[in-house]
Amino acid sequence: MAEVVRNKQVVLKDYVNGYPKESDMMVTSNATICLELPKNEGGLVLLKNLYLSCDPYMRGRMNNTSKGSYTDSFIPGSPISGYGVAKVLDSTHPDFNKGDLVSGITIWEEYSLVTNPKLLTKIQHTHVPLSYYTGILGMAGLTAYAGFYEICSPKKGDAVFVSAASGAVGQLVGQFAKLCGCYVVGSAGSKEKIELLKKDFNFDEAFNYKDEQDLDVALKRYFPDGIDIYFENVGGKMLDAVLCNMRVHGRIAVCGMISQYNLDQSEGINNLMLMILKRIRMEGFLVLDYHHLYPKYFDMILPLIQEGKITYVEDIVEGLDNAPAALVGLFSGKNVGKQVVAIAHE
Repeated sequence: MAEVVRNKQVVLKDYVNGYPKESDMMVTSNATICLELPKNEGGLVLLKNLYLSCDPYMRGRMNNTSKGSYTDSFIPGSPISGYGVAKVLDSTHPDFNKGDLVSGITIWEEYSLVTNPKLLTKIQHTHVPLSYYTGILGMAGLTAYAGFYEICSPKKGDAVFVSAASGAVGQLVGQFAKLCGCYVVGSAGSKEKIELLKKDFNFDEAFNYKDEQDLDVALKRYFPDGIDIYFENVGGKMLDAVLCNMRVHGRIAVCGMISQYNLDQSEGINNLMLMILKRIRMEGFLVLDYHHLYPKYFDMILPLIQEGKITYVEDIVEGLDNAPAALVGLFSGKNVGKQVVAIAHE
C-alpha cells in the first residue's frame, strides 16, 4: 500500500502591506501527500524538495494584484512557490525518472506533485553543490550574465558601480566586471559585507551606503571621472545620485529596486533629465527574456567555478520552519550572499 505522509508547507496568510513579516506566513503540516503516483495517470512528477531560493521578486507576489511583479500573486491560504532544487521520487512523465535531480519552479513544502513538468529542468552537472542551482547556476546567475553582458556592453577599463553588491546577483556582476578588466565599486549595508566585497569578490572599492550622508558625494569620491556602467538593484535615492555621476553614453541595467518594494508610494527620481544630456541608456529587463542564453552561460560559468576564478557565497538556513524568516530578512539586508533554505540533503 502506498505511503501517505504529512507534508509541511509555508502558507501565506493574507496579502501584505508594507514590509512583510514572519507572521504573514505560517508553517503547517495539515496537508498530506501520497508518495507513489497512480500509474494510469501520465505526465506527473513527484518531488522531494531539497533547496528553496529566497528572491526579492517574491515580495511582489504577496500583493493583492500583480502590480510590481511579473508573475501571478500568491493565493492567501495556499503555500507559496518559487525556484528550487528537488529530487524525483516518482514519475509518470517520459522525460523524468526516479532519482533525477531537477531545478525549476516548485512549492515551498517538503514534497510537491508537479502537473506541469515544463517548469522543471533536469540537472546534468552534479559536480557542484546542488544549492548552486538556486543561484549562480539558476535565475540569479543568468540575471547577472544577461544584464551585464547583453545590456551593459562592457569594455576593458570601464568604471562599474553595483548596488546591493553582496547579494546573489550583485556579487556575480562585480566579478564578471573584474574579469573584463573593469574598475569596480560596490555598495552594501554592513561592515561585514564591505569586507566580503573587497576581500572575497575582488571589488576595487566598496562602501556602506548607511554610513553616507550624501550618496552623490560618496559616488564622486569613488568615481571622480564618472561611471560608465551602473547595475541597478536598489532604486530611489541611489539611482538619483548615480544619474548625477554617469559619464556620457553610460549604460544602466535595471535589475531590481529593492528599496521601493515595501513602500506605499515609490520615491520619485529627480535627475532623469541627465539621461538626455549625457545620452545615457537605461534598460529594465527580466531574466525570462534570456532563457535561451543558459547554454552559453553554462559554458562560461562552469569552468570559472571549477578553476576557482569565481567566488560564490551562500547564506543557507536549515528547515522549512526557518523559511519565513529567511525570506523576510532579504528586505532588511540580513542575508550575506545568496539566501537559500535547505529542506533536505540528497
